[in-house]
Amino acid sequence: MNPPLTSTPRPNADTIVRAVDLTKTYGRPTAPVHALRGASFEIRRGEKVALLGTSGSGKSTLLNLLGGLDRPTSGSVHVAGRDLAAMNGRELAEHRLTIVGMIFQSFNLIPSRTALENVALPLVFAGRPTAERRAAARQALEAVGLGKRTDHRPTELSGGEQQRVAVARALVNQPAVLLADEPTGNLDRATVSEILALLTEYVQSRGTTMILVTHDEDLARRSTERVLRLLDGQLIS
Repeated sequence: MNPPLTSTPRPNADTIVRAVDLTKTYGRPTAPVHALRGASFEIRRGEKVALLGTSGSGKSTLLNLLGGLDRPTSGSVHVAGRDLAAMNGRELAEHRLTIVGMIFQSFNLIPSRTALENVALPLVFAGRPTAERRAAARQALEAVGLGKRTDHRPTELSGGEQQRVAVARALVNQPAVLLADEPTGNLDRATVSEILALLTEYVQSRGTTMILVTHDEDLARRSTERVLRLLDGQLIS
């Protein structure tokens, strides 16, 4: 049986994400676009949470703030005990390398590089030795069922295989928080089920927190324990 859709955090668990009166405004003062309007919520360590809403509701904006790809206009957002709004550029880059893993609807793979090289890229930026990062990338690819495709380039892989490479890249640093922005939007239904099963198995085995952006309520029900609903930049759950 699927759990009910609710925004109530699970008790007796540590908070790993906390947002307080979070806002994000784009554009000129004379024509502002309010992407987020005072969002406040908590997510517990190890939870699987969906951000559910239609296009333009603020889901991706919120995920970008959690990933340190953008800064809030006001309010605070804490991830793993640190206030991202107070971090400088170097600290935000470290946050993306060590705390969060990000998966997008577009695979964002480098065409000239092999699957192994694409997955190892975050470890290059993290300054890990060559042998260590190759071993970690190979292990991540094996975990997503691509152990025999490590030397293939993106054009030699199917869409589902490319997304598996993107998943492996997001997981290679063993992040505490996995941020997935419509990760199955470009895939057929059978491949969607495979990718979601893969993500669910990983986060459950590692105690990883997963935040899944989607507009698909059925997918949210099947893949997560709790739903935060967004409408016009506001949490309505």
